[in-house]
Amino acid sequence: MYFCSTMIKLFLITFGLIALAFAGIAIKILVKKNGEFAGTCASQSPFLNKENEPCGFCGKLPEEQDCKNPEMAKS
Repeated sequence: MYFCSTMIKLFLITFGLIALAFAGIAIKILVKKNGEFAGTCASQSPFLNKENEPCGFCGKLPEEQDCKNPEMAKS
């Protein structure tokens, strides 16, 4: 019986923390202008792109400022 109540408490705490994380992300999207996150290209991160490769999605090089994908640039 003790095991069951402990598992239920653990499940509720886990579910609550995950719900809190989703709510935080949703609030961040609502507060941001047009719901955009700045610098979402992987080429912007020196930790992910150590060899200065272009972005696999839009082809932008790390030293370039604007996205080369016309659909992403106009949003």
